[in-house]
Amino acid sequence: MIEELLPGSVVTVEAHGDEAVGDAHLYPEEAAVVAQAVPKRRREFAAVRSCARRAMEKLGVPPQPLVPGERGAPRWPAGVAGSMTHCEGYCAAALVRATDLASLGIDAEPHQALPDGVLAAVSLPDERTRLRRLAHQHPHIHWDRLLFSAKESVYKAWFPLTGLWLEFTEADIEVGVEPGERPGGRFHAELLVPGPVVGGRRIGSFEGRWTVRQGLVATAVTVPHG
Repeated sequence: MIEELLPGSVVTVEAHGDEAVGDAHLYPEEAAVVAQAVPKRRREFAAVRSCARRAMEKLGVPPQPLVPGERGAPRWPAGVAGSMTHCEGYCAAALVRATDLASLGIDAEPHQALPDGVLAAVSLPDERTRLRRLAHQHPHIHWDRLLFSAKESVYKAWFPLTGLWLEFTEADIEVGVEPGERPGGRFHAELLVPGPVVGGRRIGSFEGRWTVRQGLVATAVTVPHG
């Protein structure tokens, strides 16, 4: 599912169902991070790292610990850019050589409406107007959840480039729908704060893709070098 949203230079590994929450090997430094966490959190933490290490192997990188750094972002091996995501019954990792992409972000969420009050907290008035239009045209999609996921992917691509927090309301996302048998399309994220410098120039927007499948909504953002 995630791989169809990303270019061919990106390697992905995903797990569904029991595989996504099963016990997986943790390095001692990783185990220390979740030593006090509830069992569900420990299982998810381990499962998504299992996906990431399998992706490392596909990329030709020796498997190694992935300890959270600042703001919880994983510390990827030198020369690698990556992103991880997990939700109930699903986890995935996407990795790419840093020479091929400047950054990327992935996110998966249950394809359900957001809890009451969340949309207003994470969106802009213009975004909500566009979502109402999309909901009228395609009522089978939970557009509020898709917008939330897109913002998560934007942040995951943004942070490695800036080291800064990005508020939900500091990116204005416009979602497009592409024709096809499966729901999917692209989205454009206009940054409302100064963007990162990539390839010697400051960029003001990110581009992403989305899909809805198997009870999940998935989004991905890639940032090219130039």
